[in-house]
Amino acid sequence: MSGARRKARMRAVEVMYEAELRGVSVADVITRRLAQTEPPINEFTERLAAAVDERRPRIDELLSEYAIGWTLERMPVVDRNILRMGAYELLWAEDIPDGVAIAESVAVAKELSADESPAFINGLLSRLMENKAKLVL
Repeated sequence: MSGARRKARMRAVEVMYEAELRGVSVADVITRRLAQTEPPINEFTERLAAAVDERRPRIDELLSEYAIGWTLERMPVVDRNILRMGAYELLWAEDIPDGVAIAESVAVAKELSADESPAFINGLLSRLMENKAKLVL
């Protein structure tokens, strides 16, 4: 997977993180960021953040159901948003292979989150993947 796509994924997580922390919509953050030149926001970032936001209620239900020993509220905000992105790519982005969706989420976690986060994210997304066939999307 290209470095450009990983950077775009990291930007999408940053957009979702900012929206959650500021209590504004993802669309508002995207609009504000598009008006700025730095850091740049590309079309992949914009589409990914908007698509995750659109499916967020169902994604959050699934993450809550499959997270062992964690509530969504207890997860660090950055991890929660990486998981949302990974779950979206895993379950709805048909052009992204399952393994890539998980590997990219783990890679983003290594860049943006705590040392324990990549293993946690890998485990939770792997449980979703194992149950993918029976999930009601």
